[in-house]
Amino acid sequence: MASDTVVLQGGSVCDVAAGEARPADVLISDGVIQEVGESLTVPQSATTIDAGGCFISPGLIDAHVHVTAGTADLGAQAEYSPYYVAAQTQGILRGMLGRGFTSVRDVGGADYGVAAALADGLWAGPQVFFGGKALSPSGGHADLRSAGRQVIDHHVCCPNIGTVCDGVDAVRRAAREQLRTGADHVKIMLSGGVASPTDRVDSLQFSIEEIKAVVEEASNANRYVTGHAYTARAVNRGLELGLRCIEHGNLIDESSVTLFREHDAFLVPTLVTYEFLRKEGAEAGLPEASQAKVGDVLEAGLHALDLATKGGVRIALGTDLLGSMHRHQSQEFAIRAQIQSAQEILHSATLVGADLLGRTGELGVVAPGAAADLLVLGANPLEDAGVLADPQTHLRLVLQRGAVAHEG
Repeated sequence: MASDTVVLQGGSVCDVAAGEARPADVLISDGVIQEVGESLTVPQSATTIDAGGCFISPGLIDAHVHVTAGTADLGAQAEYSPYYVAAQTQGILRGMLGRGFTSVRDVGGADYGVAAALADGLWAGPQVFFGGKALSPSGGHADLRSAGRQVIDHHVCCPNIGTVCDGVDAVRRAAREQLRTGADHVKIMLSGGVASPTDRVDSLQFSIEEIKAVVEEASNANRYVTGHAYTARAVNRGLELGLRCIEHGNLIDESSVTLFREHDAFLVPTLVTYEFLRKEGAEAGLPEASQAKVGDVLEAGLHALDLATKGGVRIALGTDLLGSMHRHQSQEFAIRAQIQSAQEILHSATLVGADLLGRTGELGVVAPGAAADLLVLGANPLEDAGVLADPQTHLRLVLQRGAVAHEG
């Protein structure tokens, strides 16, 4: 940039909380929003960007990604060269930024090296909030061995999304290892899942004492635990044991909604992944055993979203895509539009996501003091969720910390 001061002029700023867009300029200095308002005094040295007729939105937050998942065959990826996986990751991250996602939360796979590569400008992509490797019991959702395989490679460079640990001491040590590297959260498997070969979707995973140990370690480090879970039984168990967030939750019921509210916990539905696992999973490398499980959770997802929305649960936006299916990330907006209003969807992808990340006031808003992670859109995303579902048509610019990072 020619200047550390940038002004977006002539656009309408999206106030997500209020659900309206108002004409305003945005003055940015050193990557931080300084002023938002009409007829701002523009320093002579400032770089001006014409946003006339456009809408300025906070950058989007995807709260459930796997940026290292270059294939849907996660078991095979565990034996890939980490250099090859890193090359795939670079392309995945660049694609996310081009769809307007300026921050993402990785819940299995990304580590401190991925976060550092982005922070140091070695790669283009969103800021990554990482949890390291997800914790799984033997035979659980991050145990990607086939029934006949015995060996697990625990080497730090093994590009697996998770690590297998059994017993309170081993689980406690595994949690500490993720936190030692600077993880923003710890993820555990509370139930079975689709991508794993040997567990049932409706199974419970980890003992009560094991879960309590992880929650204690995260709390000691001023971090939190999030849990992969589908059934109400698994979700409720996690919430009662102190988890701050639940991933997926396709099979929740009214009792789950009550517990979410009581514990002020977050839910991150990931509807788009099931839609495209059904359509493209085999082509993307999803093993047959996993393909057979997609139907168990696909139809229930919209009902769960409806229950949670009506029940006042704090819902963040997530996608959980793998391999070649990452390109469908924006379709989560279109799928949610069957249940939620455009404002509710953008609220999930900005304000709620920022709260979950512990970045309230810094991310997810266009306001003084916030990071200048911004989108310039050709139509109003508060009125039509299709605007965010179709970035190729509507996304004009992506700004990261005030610098133009992508032009549509």
